[in-house]
Formats: sequence, C-alpha cells, structure tokens
Amino acid sequence: MAQILTFLGKGGVGRTTIAIAAAKRLAGQERRVLFATQDPGPAVGLLLGTVLEADPQSLEANLDVVQLQATTLLERSWEEVKKLEAQYLRTPFFKEVYGQELGVLPGMDSALALNAIREYDASDRYDVIVFDGAGDQTTLRAIGTPEIASWYLRRFRQVFANSDLGKTLVPLLQPIAATVLNVSWTGDLFDQPATQQMNSVLEQGRAALADPNRVVAYLVTTVDEGAIVTAKYLWGAAQQAGLTVAGVLLNQSQDTSVLADQFQPLPINVVPTQPANDWQPLVDALPDFNQAAQAPRPIAVNVAERKVSLFLPGFDRKQVKLTQYGPELTIEAGDQRRNVLLPPELRGRSVASAKFQDGFLIISF
Repeated sequence: MAQILTFLGKGGVGRTTIAIAAAKRLAGQERRVLFATQDPGPAVGLLLGTVLEADPQSLEANLDVVQLQATTLLERSWEEVKKLEAQYLRTPFFKEVYGQELGVLPGMDSALALNAIREYDASDRYDVIVFDGAGDQTTLRAIGTPEIASWYLRRFRQVFANSDLGKTLVPLLQPIAATVLNVSWTGDLFDQPATQQMNSVLEQGRAALADPNRVVAYLVTTVDEGAIVTAKYLWGAAQQAGLTVAGVLLNQSQDTSVLADQFQPLPINVVPTQPANDWQPLVDALPDFNQAAQAPRPIAVNVAERKVSLFLPGFDRKQVKLTQYGPELTIEAGDQRRNVLLPPELRGRSVASAKFQDGFLIISF
C-alpha cells in the first residue's frame, strides 16, 4: 500500500509545480513514486518535459508519471462493470453497450480518478502516489467518497429493511433473484456478494483516509488575501472530509508572519520561486512528508471520558451545527456535512454538552 499525497489551494498558487517537486523529492529518497495529474491539458506535460499518457511512463529514476484521462478511465471501468455483470447475472444486458460510446457526465471524472488512484495503490508498484487534482472541494468530496458512500449504504439499508416496501418486496425478489443471478440470494438486498465486495472496497478507503501515514494533504497559498482565506477554508473542509492536513506551503514569498496566527498549529514552509529548468531549490524547501502523523487529527474519540473531538479550523461557532440521530452524529460546518458513527460504548447515549474551543468541537456524552 502506498502513501497518497495531495495539495489543496486556490487556483494559480502553484499547487501543480509543488506537487511535481514533491514527487521528485520523494523519488530522490529511493521511494517508488507515481505522479498522477487530473489536469487534462498539455501544461503539466510542459512542466515535466514530456507528453503525458493515460498509462504510467517513467520520467526518471523511481518516478513514473500519468495523466488521469476521464474518457480512457471510463472505458476501462465500464469493461470492469461488464465483467462483474457477467459474474453475477445469468443473462448480462450491458454486453451490447461499449465504453467507447459513453460520455463523461459531471462528477464522473473525480470518481474515475479516485478509482484509478485506488487501483494504482492496490498494485503495490508504488510507495507514494502524488495526486495532482483540482485541489478544491471537488478533490475533497472525491477523497471523502468512501466514508460518504458507506453512510448511504448503512443508512438506507436500515430504512429499506424497516419499511413496508422492503418487507413486501424481499420475499418476492428471492425467487426472481434465484432465476437471474449466478449466486445464492440471502434475503438481504444489501448483503449480496456484489454489495459485500463494494463494502470491502469502501472500508479499505475509510481506513486509509483515517490514517495520516496513508493519505495526507498540504495547503498551498501565497500572501494574496484570497489565496489565504481559500486555504483556511479548505483546511476546515478537509477535516470535515476526514482528511488530515499536515502543513502549509507559502509560495512566492518569504514573509510567514501573515500566516503564523491563522494556521496554528500547522508548520509553515516557505517555497522559493523556481529558477528556470532547476527544480532543486524547490525540492530542498519542501517539508519532511514523513512527519504528517504529527498533525492534528480530524477526529478523536475518547471512550473513557465519553468525548468526541472534531478539529474544525477556519470555522466559528455560528457556522457549526450538531445533530444526533440514534448512534450517529451529524456535524455541519460551512458547506461540509459529516456523519460520525459512534463506537459501541457510546451508542445509546445522548449528547450531554458540546462546546467549540480553539477550533475544536468537543462533544460530551
């Protein structure tokens, strides 16, 4: 399994340049690195000095590069869907639809890129994957997909099972399923082999996202006020998505005083302007990416003290809303919403108090 590293920030602050430098730095440490960009244009290839392709190609020692091309990924993913259909259905009906016919709908590109990263991670070919995505809410929602999708499956499974519709349909579906499926029917619509396989993938994604040694982000900004407030907002939004942010990279300036108070307790690294055709000064200025585990975690659960703490920097108390639904907490902050499934020891307990202090929402039971 690889470490997945990405960068967040407003457009134009130099995220892609820094991502390339990070990939070069890690490759120089004898780690097998894949630089994967979601940018469909030729600009990233110009920075790298090569024409990017839809399959990884070697750029230099220990460093491969790839362009995550949505149409190619869609064709490949569709073939996998057809294989699954053939595995589980006696008479597949997607076999006459070809990937070359399909168009990319809004949102598909992020989901396809995330799946490609998952596959490269599972290949065991790389120690580090540097993901050059959009660096905004789109990237955060893509990275947070395993947790969100797991919630939908968990929530609607229970809703369906308890409904009159579910109680009526399940007995009717059993004989039909036995006729059309290649696998046995358990009686639970959400506990079939295909669903179990998907749940396994989602759980692996959730576990990776919760581990800063596996998935981590860095904020990139300049001294421009718009860039700073965007970075600060993305910091809080990343925490809501469950993504650990390990530091701030200040580009095109030496004055860290404008950031120190706003991004505590994150370390701030100054990144110099890249000289023409010389990556080394930029590479040398980057932080130690192995220190990410020391960053504030998005969520901490203390069963002994009956407390759940969420780190929500960039938001104030008026922007945070807390709701409890049975064994789950729903936390809204800005444009982000997160559902937290309580551990067994805290389920059945109601929230006794909640306070917002120094960027932390501390919930007691």
